[in-house]
Amino acid sequence: MTTAATPPTTNQLAQERTDLGAMRTLMAADRTLMAWVRTALSLESFGFTIYKVLQAFQQEGRALPRDRTPANVGLFLTAMGTLAMVMGTMEYLQTRKSLQPFQEVRLARPSFLMALVMSLVGVLLFFDIIAKVL
Repeated sequence: MTTAATPPTTNQLAQERTDLGAMRTLMAADRTLMAWVRTALSLESFGFTIYKVLQAFQQEGRALPRDRTPANVGLFLTAMGTLAMVMGTMEYLQTRKSLQPFQEVRLARPSFLMALVMSLVGVLLFFDIIAKVL
């Protein structure tokens, strides 16, 4: 003879919905952070590419508005990409902090690790251009 399973209590249902909501919010934060990573990568790589292209034009003797145009454009775009990555990472950390009361979030999430690597690469790329300019 089988007995019917006892239906979940109202508190159990509310806790399950809260857990699922927290998980969806965390996954949305991960997706948003990855969008920041893509944006930062695009800006940084475009900045470095523009820097190298304008530098090649300058070395060929083509006239540019100013002598420092390649460096200025490269530095600006690289700085914007790095700033975007740092801002996205800070936003992600704030979201994770707000989720702590509802769900334990492990620190080593792939999107967060990628954001840290991208932040480091952006800073190194920015200082590499500055070192070449000076």
